[in-house]
Amino acid sequence: MTQPIYIIDGARTPFLKARNGPGPFSAGDLATASGSALLARQRFAPEQLDEVILGCASPSADEVNIGRVVALRMGCGIQVPGWTVMRNCASGMQALDSAIANILCGRAGLVMAGGVDALSRAPLFYSDRMVRWFAGWMQARSLGRKLDMLRQFRPGYLAPVIGIMKGLTDPIVGQLMGQTAENLAWQFGIGRDEMDAFAVESHRRVAAAHDAGHFARELVPLIERDGTLHGVDDGVRRDASIQGLARLKPFFDKKYGRVTPGNSSQITDGAAWLILASEAAVERYGLAPIGRIVDRQWAGLEPELMGLGPVHAATPILQRQGLALEDIDLIEINEAFAAQVLACLRAWEDDEYCRSRLALPVALGRVDPERLNVDGGAVALGHPVGASGVRIVLHVLEALHRTGGRRGLASICIGGGLGGAMLVEAV
Repeated sequence: MTQPIYIIDGARTPFLKARNGPGPFSAGDLATASGSALLARQRFAPEQLDEVILGCASPSADEVNIGRVVALRMGCGIQVPGWTVMRNCASGMQALDSAIANILCGRAGLVMAGGVDALSRAPLFYSDRMVRWFAGWMQARSLGRKLDMLRQFRPGYLAPVIGIMKGLTDPIVGQLMGQTAENLAWQFGIGRDEMDAFAVESHRRVAAAHDAGHFARELVPLIERDGTLHGVDDGVRRDASIQGLARLKPFFDKKYGRVTPGNSSQITDGAAWLILASEAAVERYGLAPIGRIVDRQWAGLEPELMGLGPVHAATPILQRQGLALEDIDLIEINEAFAAQVLACLRAWEDDEYCRSRLALPVALGRVDPERLNVDGGAVALGHPVGASGVRIVLHVLEALHRTGGRRGLASICIGGGLGGAMLVEAV
């Protein structure tokens, strides 16, 4: 990049697991609460932002341009543009990338960029048959025609279409995201025991991180109207065990599958933000950056293999920067599925895959598990689709400061056959 892009600060809500009904907060509530708290500790006023960019994969009908809605709710004023981006699982990372692009071209100097989703509030739809029946009913004018429409009605028309299931199904290959994880498990020979062990370790690391206060600075507690406090991520299972997960049945391929709800990310509500600034903005407002974004990359691959997106996006960054995997102090790969993260690690270690798909002469190498998702990931935390890309960038930077590391890599797979990655350095 032609000029440094500084990360000034960041924050996120606790990630709240969906529990068979709408959660207590809308996406706008989540983004406003965390964003307002983040702005309150800055040396500039909200009105001094050049723009607010928010990624959201599933905005509600009354918050379609949720970026603008939240910017106004946070008190940024009518003159600060607010807008929304969508790149499926990397919507939040796309918000960061859009902010970087506008800073680099001189259109902005101080940008608040983030991501949010309230997946517990994903809608239920009527079927096409029900919609057609409604249309016929509205067109019926006479009593006879209305009676005829009533005779045509069938109770089965009322069966709901689950919106989140539609959203998690790739329309090109007709597979749910979990089915694409099954594809990778078969391709790389990843067994059920290995997936469950990965999931148990994710829960263990998140629980340990909470106990040690490793999420304390990035978390903004949420309070319901009745005073109920949500201070920590609530999907973490401290009692997770391989024996317990082994009792769960495969969900996506019930006959031959290995991917279960226990070794997959959870349906979750949450929001995350970063404040990005140019060098001129840092000097103007007297800001103290915590890091900088060094490089970023997007990649495309087969939709049915979308889980390998982190490999295809991160590898060009390493090549451009002249870095090997061992040169990266900490790596975050969003845990959409245990099988998907394990497949990424296998791909980097595989000579044939690296030669044929990444144009490398030999395998890129092995990722040290002690440097990967050091405080756990989405299998335990959950994956509020729009927010996860920001969360992993924020947390890898927080972890670098805690551990004394310099370089961090955050990468995410994206439904539709895409990958995104960002290289950051602690300041």
